[in-house]
Amino acid sequence: MDNEQKKKDQKDNQEVEGLDEETLFVVSQTFKALSDPTRIRILHLLCEQEMSVNQIADTLELRQSTVSHQLRFLKNLRLVKYRRAGTTLFYSHDDEHVINVLQQTINHALHH
Repeated sequence: MDNEQKKKDQKDNQEVEGLDEETLFVVSQTFKALSDPTRIRILHLLCEQEMSVNQIADTLELRQSTVSHQLRFLKNLRLVKYRRAGTTLFYSHDDEHVINVLQQTINHALHH
């Protein structure tokens, strides 16, 4: 291994070892978001298509208030975003990294 690669590896290790408190908090909140079955179902659904609160509620057979509460949690973590069309809000996922983790975890669960 050449010196440049060693320096890069050391820098990468330092960045991981030296996580600041804000980063640790965001990571833990992201895993918290992914630890709830309802939020997993919502995120998985939003991987497929953009949907309104009512569409999500109908598809997942949940109360509208439950969906709204979970979407607020996910939006605060910037895992979902919305666009307004008239009086309706349409939600979609907002973080491809987290969606990739979710899909990989689902694939992992399906293969065991």
